[in-house]
Amino acid sequence: MSASPRAAAGAATIIPLEAVEPAMIEEVLDRAFGPDRHARTAYRIREGMGWLPGLSLAALDEDDLLVATIQCWPVGLQTKQGQVPLVMVGPVAVVPERQGEGFGVGLMSAMLAEDARLSAAGRGALPQVLIGDASYYGRWGFSAAMTGGWRCPGPYEQDRLLARGHGLAAMPSEGMLGPWEG
Repeated sequence: MSASPRAAAGAATIIPLEAVEPAMIEEVLDRAFGPDRHARTAYRIREGMGWLPGLSLAALDEDDLLVATIQCWPVGLQTKQGQVPLVMVGPVAVVPERQGEGFGVGLMSAMLAEDARLSAAGRGALPQVLIGDASYYGRWGFSAAMTGGWRCPGPYEQDRLLARGHGLAAMPSEGMLGPWEG
């Protein structure tokens, strides 16, 4: 993150995900989504990719215990004209006993702030995509308005395929989401 490796967000402390032991990340993901989480379509979309260090974060509670993570991934929309780069957001994982306390909101807000900072520093903004509830992610501008012709390599509900970002209107209207092949 930009100012400090530890940035307070409400009752949580947000830190870079790379500061967390990988086994601890996997434990949070298993607790939040279950051990069969690897069968989900989002895993197929980002298969073989590593998460993006600058945008992937963790939340520690008031006792410095890991309670939530967010990961972002380089993916592409495969079209007839070629591949278009995107950032896939998620999973946003919060341990069950701490869900509803704002850790997910804090992580999403911190990730988007870091994305804006990186974009302002010259990295360029990429549209973001995720599979989730529009009622939750809509507060950050995610919607299914532009993704109706996009497909995923596995089962999903079309109205849960959400995207946001500058340049989204210029994105191809059709294509298949998958790992970035750049």
